Amino acid sequence: MVEAPAPSLRLRIDTDALIHNWQALDEMSAGASAGAAIKANCYGLGIEACLPALLKAGAEEFFVAHWSEVEAASRHVNTGDISVLHGPMNAQDAAFALETGAVPVINSIEQARRWIEAGGGRCHLMINTGINRLGIQPAEVGDDAIAGLDLDIVMSHLASADDNVAQNGDQLDAFITAAQLLDYNSLSLANSAGIALGNDFAFDLTRPGLSLYGGIARPELNDVIRQVAYPEAAILQKRSIKAGESVGYNAEFTAPHDMTIGVVSLGYADGFLRTWNSEGTGFLLHGAEQLPLLGKVSMDMIVVDLTNAPELREGDWLSVPYSLQDAAQQTSLSQYELLTILGNRFAR
Repeated sequence: MVEAPAPSLRLRIDTDALIHNWQALDEMSAGASAGAAIKANCYGLGIEACLPALLKAGAEEFFVAHWSEVEAASRHVNTGDISVLHGPMNAQDAAFALETGAVPVINSIEQARRWIEAGGGRCHLMINTGINRLGIQPAEVGDDAIAGLDLDIVMSHLASADDNVAQNGDQLDAFITAAQLLDYNSLSLANSAGIALGNDFAFDLTRPGLSLYGGIARPELNDVIRQVAYPEAAILQKRSIKAGESVGYNAEFTAPHDMTIGVVSLGYADGFLRTWNSEGTGFLLHGAEQLPLLGKVSMDMIVVDLTNAPELREGDWLSVPYSLQDAAQQTSLSQYELLTILGNRFAR
Protein backbone atom coordinates (compact mmCIF):
# COMPACT_ATOMS: atom_id res chain seq x y z
CA MET A 1 0.00 0.00 0.00
CA VAL A 2 1.30 3.46 -0.89
CA GLU A 3 2.22 5.49 2.16
CA ALA A 4 -0.05 8.47 2.80
CA PRO A 5 1.43 11.86 1.84
CA ALA A 6 2.82 14.05 4.58
CA PRO A 7 0.28 16.50 6.04
CA SER A 8 0.42 20.16 5.06
CA LEU A 9 -0.19 21.11 8.71
CA ARG A 10 2.08 20.37 11.62
CA LEU A 11 2.08 21.17 15.30
CA ARG A 12 5.46 21.27 16.93
CA ILE A 13 5.33 20.47 20.64
CA ASP A 14 8.25 21.82 22.67
CA THR A 15 8.46 19.03 25.23
CA ASP A 16 11.37 20.74 26.99
CA ALA A 17 9.10 23.73 27.62
CA LEU A 18 6.36 21.40 28.86
CA ILE A 19 8.77 19.76 31.28
CA HIS A 20 9.95 23.17 32.45
CA ASN A 21 6.37 24.35 32.99
CA TRP A 22 5.41 21.34 35.12
CA GLN A 23 8.56 21.62 37.22
CA ALA A 24 8.06 25.36 37.70
CA LEU A 25 4.43 24.86 38.77
CA ASP A 26 5.46 22.02 41.06
CA GLU A 27 8.04 24.29 42.68
CA MET A 28 5.43 27.04 43.08
CA SER A 29 3.06 24.59 44.77
CA ALA A 30 4.52 25.37 48.19
CA GLY A 31 5.44 21.86 49.30
CA ALA A 32 2.44 20.25 47.62
CA SER A 33 2.93 17.91 44.68
CA ALA A 34 1.72 19.00 41.27
CA GLY A 35 -0.42 16.62 39.28
CA ALA A 36 -1.39 17.20 35.66
CA ALA A 37 -4.69 17.70 33.88
CA ILE A 38 -4.41 15.71 30.66
CA LYS A 39 -8.08 15.84 29.66
CA ALA A 40 -9.13 16.71 26.10
CA ASN A 41 -6.03 15.06 24.63
CA CYS A 42 -3.70 17.14 26.80
CA TYR A 43 -5.68 20.30 26.02
CA GLY A 44 -5.53 19.52 22.32
CA LEU A 45 -1.77 19.13 22.01
CA GLY A 46 -1.69 15.32 21.90
CA ILE A 47 -1.39 12.82 24.70
CA GLU A 48 1.22 10.77 22.84
CA ALA A 49 3.64 13.69 22.84
CA CYS A 50 2.73 15.34 26.12
CA LEU A 51 2.17 12.56 28.62
CA PRO A 52 5.65 11.01 28.33
CA ALA A 53 7.13 14.48 28.84
CA LEU A 54 5.02 15.03 31.96
CA LEU A 55 6.16 11.67 33.32
CA LYS A 56 9.76 12.65 32.62
CA ALA A 57 9.18 15.93 34.45
CA GLY A 58 8.01 14.06 37.56
CA ALA A 59 4.21 14.11 37.46
CA GLU A 60 2.49 11.17 39.16
CA GLU A 61 -1.23 12.06 39.31
CA PHE A 62 -3.22 12.60 36.13
CA PHE A 63 -6.76 13.89 35.57
CA VAL A 64 -9.11 13.26 32.66
CA ALA A 65 -12.76 14.22 32.28
CA HIS A 66 -14.31 11.29 30.40
CA TRP A 67 -14.03 7.55 30.94
CA SER A 68 -13.26 7.27 27.23
CA GLU A 69 -9.99 9.11 27.85
CA VAL A 70 -8.61 6.43 30.19
CA GLU A 71 -7.43 4.02 27.51
CA ALA A 72 -5.08 6.44 25.75
CA ALA A 73 -3.58 7.61 29.05
CA SER A 74 -3.15 4.05 30.32
CA ARG A 75 -0.75 3.31 27.47
CA HIS A 76 1.75 5.51 29.32
CA VAL A 77 0.87 5.42 33.03
CA ASN A 78 -0.59 3.01 35.55
CA THR A 79 -4.37 3.19 35.38
CA GLY A 80 -4.51 3.72 39.13
CA ASP A 81 -2.78 7.07 38.60
CA ILE A 82 -5.62 8.29 36.35
CA SER A 83 -8.59 10.08 37.93
CA VAL A 84 -11.85 10.59 36.04
CA LEU A 85 -13.46 13.90 36.94
CA HIS A 86 -16.98 13.14 35.68
CA GLY A 87 -17.33 10.22 38.07
CA PRO A 88 -19.47 7.07 37.73
CA MET A 89 -22.55 8.29 35.88
CA ASN A 90 -23.97 4.77 35.60
CA ALA A 91 -23.27 1.17 36.58
CA GLN A 92 -21.12 0.61 33.48
CA ASP A 93 -18.79 3.45 34.49
CA ALA A 94 -18.44 1.95 37.97
CA ALA A 95 -17.74 -1.51 36.56
CA PHE A 96 -15.12 -0.06 34.19
CA ALA A 97 -13.40 1.70 37.09
CA LEU A 98 -13.31 -1.46 39.18
CA GLU A 99 -11.94 -3.52 36.31
CA THR A 100 -9.27 -1.07 35.17
CA GLY A 101 -8.32 0.63 38.43
CA ALA A 102 -9.05 4.13 37.13
CA VAL A 103 -10.15 6.28 40.06
CA PRO A 104 -13.59 7.90 40.01
CA VAL A 105 -14.18 11.39 41.35
CA ILE A 106 -17.48 11.27 43.24
CA ASN A 107 -19.63 14.32 42.47
CA SER A 108 -23.00 13.59 44.08
CA ILE A 109 -24.73 11.50 46.72
CA GLU A 110 -26.14 9.39 43.88
CA GLN A 111 -22.66 8.70 42.53
CA ALA A 112 -21.46 7.82 46.03
CA ARG A 113 -24.23 5.27 46.43
CA ARG A 114 -23.65 3.90 42.94
CA TRP A 115 -19.95 3.42 43.67
CA ILE A 116 -20.57 1.67 46.99
CA GLU A 117 -23.23 -0.60 45.46
CA ALA A 118 -20.81 -1.60 42.69
CA GLY A 119 -18.22 -2.71 45.24
CA GLY A 120 -16.53 0.58 46.05
CA GLY A 121 -12.89 1.09 46.84
CA ARG A 122 -10.50 3.99 46.44
CA CYS A 123 -12.11 7.16 45.10
CA HIS A 124 -11.86 10.93 45.23
CA LEU A 125 -14.52 13.45 46.21
CA MET A 126 -15.36 16.79 44.60
CA ILE A 127 -16.97 19.43 46.80
CA ASN A 128 -18.75 22.34 45.15
CA THR A 129 -17.59 25.49 46.93
CA GLY A 130 -19.00 28.03 44.50
CA ILE A 131 -18.38 27.16 40.86
CA ASN A 132 -21.67 25.23 40.74
CA ARG A 133 -20.62 22.64 38.23
CA LEU A 134 -19.88 19.16 39.58
CA GLY A 135 -19.50 18.28 43.25
CA ILE A 136 -21.49 17.62 46.39
CA GLN A 137 -22.70 20.56 48.42
CA PRO A 138 -20.74 21.29 51.61
CA ALA A 139 -23.87 20.49 53.63
CA GLU A 140 -23.82 16.96 52.19
CA VAL A 141 -20.42 15.93 53.57
CA GLY A 142 -22.09 14.27 56.56
CA ASP A 143 -24.34 12.04 54.46
CA ASP A 144 -24.05 8.31 55.18
CA ALA A 145 -23.13 7.61 51.56
CA ILE A 146 -20.16 9.96 51.79
CA ALA A 147 -19.12 8.41 55.11
CA GLY A 148 -19.02 5.03 53.38
CA LEU A 149 -16.46 6.09 50.78
CA ASP A 150 -12.76 5.18 50.83
CA LEU A 151 -11.56 8.71 50.14
CA ASP A 152 -8.11 9.38 48.80
CA ILE A 153 -8.23 12.97 47.53
CA VAL A 154 -10.85 15.52 48.56
CA MET A 155 -10.93 18.36 46.07
CA SER A 156 -12.77 21.44 44.91
CA HIS A 157 -12.36 23.74 41.92
CA LEU A 158 -11.75 27.48 41.93
CA ALA A 159 -14.12 29.56 39.81
CA SER A 160 -12.23 32.86 39.52
CA ALA A 161 -8.60 32.21 40.43
CA ASP A 162 -7.40 34.26 37.47
CA ASP A 163 -8.89 37.36 39.13
CA ASN A 164 -8.29 38.98 42.50
CA VAL A 165 -11.80 38.61 43.86
CA ALA A 166 -13.38 37.75 47.20
CA GLN A 167 -14.74 34.51 45.78
CA ASN A 168 -11.28 32.94 46.00
CA GLY A 169 -11.12 33.40 49.75
CA ASP A 170 -14.75 32.36 50.17
CA GLN A 171 -14.10 29.11 48.33
CA LEU A 172 -10.95 28.47 50.35
CA ASP A 173 -12.83 28.91 53.63
CA ALA A 174 -15.72 26.72 52.47
CA PHE A 175 -13.31 24.00 51.38
CA ILE A 176 -11.44 23.95 54.67
CA THR A 177 -14.66 23.86 56.67
CA ALA A 178 -16.11 20.98 54.67
CA ALA A 179 -12.88 18.97 54.63
CA GLN A 180 -12.66 19.06 58.42
CA LEU A 181 -15.67 16.72 58.54
CA LEU A 182 -14.14 14.06 56.29
CA ASP A 183 -11.52 11.32 56.45
CA TYR A 184 -9.11 11.49 53.51
CA ASN A 185 -5.47 11.17 52.50
CA SER A 186 -4.93 14.51 50.77
CA LEU A 187 -6.57 17.77 49.76
CA SER A 188 -6.51 19.51 46.36
CA LEU A 189 -7.92 22.90 45.39
CA ALA A 190 -5.55 24.85 43.12
CA ASN A 191 -5.58 24.81 39.34
CA SER A 192 -2.92 26.68 37.32
CA ALA A 193 -4.15 30.09 38.42
CA GLY A 194 -4.74 28.83 41.96
CA ILE A 195 -1.09 27.88 42.28
CA ALA A 196 -0.20 31.52 41.68
CA LEU A 197 -2.58 32.63 44.46
CA GLY A 198 -0.11 31.44 47.06
CA ASN A 199 0.62 28.84 49.71
CA ASP A 200 -2.81 28.88 51.34
CA PHE A 201 -4.33 27.35 48.22
CA ALA A 202 -1.75 24.59 47.68
CA PHE A 203 -2.72 21.97 50.31
CA ASP A 204 -1.30 18.54 49.34
CA LEU A 205 -1.83 18.34 45.58
CA THR A 206 -2.27 20.96 42.87
CA ARG A 207 -3.92 20.24 39.52
CA PRO A 208 -2.38 22.47 36.82
CA GLY A 209 -3.74 22.26 33.31
CA LEU A 210 -3.64 25.37 31.11
CA SER A 211 -0.23 26.58 32.26
CA LEU A 212 1.40 23.23 31.59
CA TYR A 213 0.69 23.79 27.92
CA GLY A 214 1.79 27.42 27.74
CA GLY A 215 -1.21 29.33 29.07
CA ILE A 216 -0.62 32.23 31.43
CA ALA A 217 -3.53 32.46 33.82
CA ARG A 218 -2.17 35.21 36.11
CA PRO A 219 0.56 37.89 35.91
CA GLU A 220 2.68 35.96 38.43
CA LEU A 221 3.24 33.35 35.72
CA ASN A 222 4.42 35.77 33.01
CA ASP A 223 8.12 35.04 33.47
CA VAL A 224 7.60 31.42 34.48
CA ILE A 225 5.58 29.71 31.76
CA ARG A 226 7.02 28.95 28.34
CA GLN A 227 5.23 28.50 25.03
CA VAL A 228 4.67 24.82 24.16
CA ALA A 229 2.57 24.71 20.96
CA TYR A 230 3.87 25.95 17.61
CA PRO A 231 1.41 25.42 14.71
CA GLU A 232 2.76 25.62 11.16
CA ALA A 233 1.04 25.45 7.77
CA ALA A 234 2.34 24.95 4.24
CA ILE A 235 1.78 27.18 1.24
CA LEU A 236 -0.45 25.35 -1.24
CA GLN A 237 -0.18 27.80 -4.11
CA LYS A 238 1.53 31.03 -4.98
CA ARG A 239 -0.31 33.32 -7.38
CA SER A 240 -0.45 36.86 -8.72
CA ILE A 241 -3.52 39.09 -8.68
CA LYS A 242 -4.15 42.40 -10.37
CA ALA A 243 -5.24 45.66 -8.79
CA GLY A 244 -8.99 45.55 -8.26
CA GLU A 245 -9.24 41.75 -7.98
CA SER A 246 -10.73 40.33 -4.80
CA VAL A 247 -9.78 37.46 -2.50
CA GLY A 248 -11.97 34.91 -0.80
CA TYR A 249 -15.63 34.70 0.14
CA ASN A 250 -17.77 37.83 -0.22
CA ALA A 251 -14.87 39.68 -1.85
CA GLU A 252 -13.95 41.08 1.53
CA PHE A 253 -10.46 42.07 0.37
CA THR A 254 -9.76 43.92 -2.87
CA ALA A 255 -6.19 44.36 -4.05
CA PRO A 256 -5.16 48.05 -4.08
CA HIS A 257 -2.34 47.20 -6.50
CA ASP A 258 -0.82 44.19 -8.25
CA MET A 259 0.12 41.64 -5.58
CA THR A 260 1.71 38.26 -5.02
CA ILE A 261 -0.29 36.11 -2.60
CA GLY A 262 0.00 32.68 -1.01
CA VAL A 263 -2.84 30.23 -0.40
CA VAL A 264 -2.08 28.43 2.86
CA SER A 265 -3.31 25.07 4.14
CA LEU A 266 -5.09 26.28 7.27
CA GLY A 267 -8.70 27.12 8.09
CA TYR A 268 -11.45 27.11 10.64
CA ALA A 269 -11.72 23.30 10.46
CA ASP A 270 -8.24 23.33 12.00
CA GLY A 271 -9.22 25.70 14.80
CA PHE A 272 -8.02 28.81 12.99
CA LEU A 273 -11.28 30.70 13.30
CA ARG A 274 -12.40 33.83 11.47
CA THR A 275 -11.69 35.88 14.58
CA TRP A 276 -8.01 35.71 13.64
CA ASN A 277 -8.72 38.30 10.95
CA SER A 278 -11.90 39.94 12.23
CA GLU A 279 -10.23 43.35 12.39
CA GLY A 280 -8.21 42.84 9.21
CA THR A 281 -5.03 42.75 11.28
CA GLY A 282 -4.24 39.01 11.28
CA PHE A 283 -0.98 37.63 9.97
CA LEU A 284 1.19 34.54 9.69
CA LEU A 285 4.94 34.56 10.16
CA HIS A 286 7.93 33.73 7.99
CA GLY A 287 10.71 34.02 10.52
CA ALA A 288 10.19 37.47 12.02
CA GLU A 289 8.41 38.74 8.89
CA GLN A 290 4.65 39.29 9.22
CA LEU A 291 2.54 38.18 6.27
CA PRO A 292 -0.91 39.84 6.51
CA LEU A 293 -4.05 37.73 6.12
CA LEU A 294 -6.26 38.72 3.21
CA GLY A 295 -10.03 38.25 3.30
CA LYS A 296 -12.06 35.70 5.21
CA VAL A 297 -10.72 32.52 6.74
CA SER A 298 -12.16 29.53 4.86
CA MET A 299 -12.68 25.99 6.14
CA ASP A 300 -9.39 24.68 4.74
CA MET A 301 -7.50 27.71 3.45
CA ILE A 302 -6.37 31.21 4.18
CA VAL A 303 -4.63 33.71 1.93
CA VAL A 304 -1.60 35.80 2.88
CA ASP A 305 0.19 38.73 1.30
CA LEU A 306 3.66 37.62 0.15
CA THR A 307 4.94 41.14 -0.56
CA ASN A 308 7.38 40.92 2.36
CA ALA A 309 8.61 37.43 1.46
CA PRO A 310 8.67 37.13 -2.37
CA GLU A 311 11.13 34.23 -2.18
CA LEU A 312 8.53 31.85 -0.69
CA ARG A 313 7.32 28.97 -2.82
CA GLU A 314 4.65 26.28 -2.75
CA GLY A 315 5.44 23.78 -0.01
CA ASP A 316 7.23 26.32 2.20
CA TRP A 317 6.09 26.47 5.83
CA LEU A 318 4.66 29.46 7.68
CA SER A 319 4.22 29.84 11.42
CA VAL A 320 1.03 30.75 13.27
CA PRO A 321 1.66 33.34 16.05
CA TYR A 322 0.54 31.16 18.98
CA SER A 323 1.92 32.75 22.11
CA LEU A 324 -1.33 32.20 23.97
CA GLN A 325 -1.65 35.52 25.78
CA ASP A 326 -1.06 37.48 22.57
CA ALA A 327 -3.25 35.16 20.50
CA ALA A 328 -6.09 35.48 23.01
CA GLN A 329 -5.89 39.27 22.84
CA GLN A 330 -5.86 39.25 19.04
CA THR A 331 -8.75 36.80 18.58
CA SER A 332 -10.89 37.40 21.70
CA LEU A 333 -10.77 33.62 22.25
CA SER A 334 -9.73 32.28 25.64
CA GLN A 335 -6.36 30.59 25.95
CA TYR A 336 -8.21 27.35 26.72
CA GLU A 337 -10.14 27.58 23.47
CA LEU A 338 -7.05 28.38 21.43
CA LEU A 339 -5.45 25.14 22.60
CA THR A 340 -8.35 22.74 22.54
CA ILE A 341 -9.78 23.70 19.13
CA LEU A 342 -6.59 22.82 17.24
CA GLY A 343 -7.82 20.26 14.73
CA ASN A 344 -6.87 16.67 14.05
CA ARG A 345 -5.28 17.47 10.69
CA PHE A 346 -2.14 18.79 12.39
CA ALA A 347 0.67 16.26 12.46
CA ARG A 348 1.78 16.29 16.08
